[in-house]
Amino acid sequence: MFIAVVALASVASAEWKEKVLYSFQGGGDAGSLPAGGVVFDKQGNLYGVTSDGGGVYQLAPPAKQGGAWTETVLYVFKGNSEGDGATPEGGLVIDAAGNLYGTTAYGGTGDCVLLGTSVGCGTVYELSPPAQKGGQWSETVLYSFLTSKQGYFPWGNLVFDGAGNLYGATDFGGGKGTTCDPYYQYCGTVFELSPPKTKGGKWTEKVLHSFAGGTDGANPNGGLVLGNTGAIYGTTYSGGNQDCNYEGESGCGTAFELQPPNEKNGVWKERILHHFDRTTSDGGNPAAGLRFDTAGNLYGTTLNGGPGLYGTVFSLRPPSKATGAWIETILHGFNDDERGAGPSGPLVFDGSGALYGTTAIATSRLAQGNVFRMRPPSMKGGAWALSVVHTFTGNPDGASPSANLVFSSSGSIFSTTQEGGAAQACQGGCGTVFKVSP
Repeated sequence: MFIAVVALASVASAEWKEKVLYSFQGGGDAGSLPAGGVVFDKQGNLYGVTSDGGGVYQLAPPAKQGGAWTETVLYVFKGNSEGDGATPEGGLVIDAAGNLYGTTAYGGTGDCVLLGTSVGCGTVYELSPPAQKGGQWSETVLYSFLTSKQGYFPWGNLVFDGAGNLYGATDFGGGKGTTCDPYYQYCGTVFELSPPKTKGGKWTEKVLHSFAGGTDGANPNGGLVLGNTGAIYGTTYSGGNQDCNYEGESGCGTAFELQPPNEKNGVWKERILHHFDRTTSDGGNPAAGLRFDTAGNLYGTTLNGGPGLYGTVFSLRPPSKATGAWIETILHGFNDDERGAGPSGPLVFDGSGALYGTTAIATSRLAQGNVFRMRPPSMKGGAWALSVVHTFTGNPDGASPSANLVFSSSGSIFSTTQEGGAAQACQGGCGTVFKVSP
């Protein structure tokens, strides 16, 4: 394995400006602890969810430049006592008609029990806009995971394929593995949800792969990506190298590929692309999914390990015919200095090929996470250059960003922080939606 640790660029954030668009208040508004990032609709509105309070919200841009964004709670989940979802732990995806799709970790009509309490196994839901402006949005539970064998605790973002099928992951469930958690059953799944063939019909769920733990992966993250041939790529937080353990986790995670079957109703085949080992030459515990570049290379982050011991940005290069193995390269190792620590969110490319991501862990007494940029090398074999775009400082600024970043047409970055903001109702703040502009 070839490992290249990049030389660090100077921290250059002066040309970027950050603005908190909304501070969650807890309770009466959409709640707190925003899960996932935000998505835009065609009118420039932003949508997202909160885990604590279980709300789906809309942020409408101001009518005049410099004005305040307006928050509207579109829906609050009712929980498994009413057959509805509860506790969304992933962000939203939006279709061309403006319908929103996401997952809830609990709720639904499933039989999952946690610490003696029936909590449901989780749901996939759709939220549809009103036919007339000002009307109520309509929620539909597309699928309730019925037992832990079908999947338990869906989280992370969903992804559409070209045929309208949805793909996602459950942190637990699947019927395989017994050592992944003392309270939740099994080691997780990747699932497909297919739309009905006739309007008003039922969506159909299929488990594409059940993780077994041990040398296989365990606890898959959402944020799956689809390859050109229909293969699915993602990461698992644990499992893999059994000589690697961190804070009770068995194994330090994997990057995996699921290849579709050659014939209808065939079996999807899993291939482990990389076993992480959390050493100074490798990262460990990837907490987010992967991203493709235009050349077919995959990019991601690990929460731990690497040269600085506080996480990495890595790439995986497709195998050559000679080796048959994917090649990992460490592009940056975080060491808990001003450049951040503990990247737990996914990466995103801009149009020039630069990567953007976040660090969630406080990097000093005054800093509580960063948005960073990594520019690709100008020469083959050169180093990627990392700079900090914005450093969060906590109340009234955000803190602990770890969600998807999304670009606007003007090149500004939008996302959420799990903590921080101006509200006093939550210890450490209830979270924010923010904008960072060049």
